[in-house]
Amino acid sequence: MRLFRLDDLIKCELIERLNRFTVRISIGGETGLAHLTNTGRLREYIVRGKEGLCSSIGGSRLKYRLVAVKDVEGYAILDTLTQSKIFEYLLEHGLIPWLAGCSLRNRNFRLGSEIIDYMLGCADGVRLAELKSAVLRVGNDYASYPDCPTIRGRRQIKVLADYSSTFKPYVIFIASLPNVTGFKPYCLGDPEIINIMRYASEKGVMFKAINTYLDLEKWVVLANTDLRVKLEC
Repeated sequence: MRLFRLDDLIKCELIERLNRFTVRISIGGETGLAHLTNTGRLREYIVRGKEGLCSSIGGSRLKYRLVAVKDVEGYAILDTLTQSKIFEYLLEHGLIPWLAGCSLRNRNFRLGSEIIDYMLGCADGVRLAELKSAVLRVGNDYASYPDCPTIRGRRQIKVLADYSSTFKPYVIFIASLPNVTGFKPYCLGDPEIINIMRYASEKGVMFKAINTYLDLEKWVVLANTDLRVKLEC
């Protein structure tokens, strides 16, 4: 299903990653710097010569934001701001069956010492939802997370487990790359993540995955709102 078109995106060519948040790019033969919101290693995407899609943000130093990179069919959406925008669109338009009757109540909810992305008002009470970007392709068929150790991610999942009886929380993996049939954690990226996820699942945290990507005409495509999740390596 096509959702909406990102008309403002500009084709760019990737040159190199300078640091965690900055990528050198080329647009029309001129080099520039683009902001990268995704803190994963992204080694299969940030490759010299790869085609990307950038948004102009008009900063004095970072004039662009890298939104997506060409993949096997269409583009993988790396930008976490765009992933959040897609999730909020799906929620607002009632396109996530397992969140039927839920609406956005608050963003960036503090839970203990952690910040959780969303508080949702649902028919059965208040729920919390934490989004995780899952753009690593494993074995061709699976989207995966994380591609590197994530202390913050482990802490967030653990605190959701600790408050699961109060908030009935979700961890939602945004698998924003084409042609995947399921999600599973990438234990080589973070060997401890599987134990935290299994602990949280036993405590009542729901793990869900949504598959979306950009097609060649820059349309956001919703492929699956309930991608199969396997809590195994």
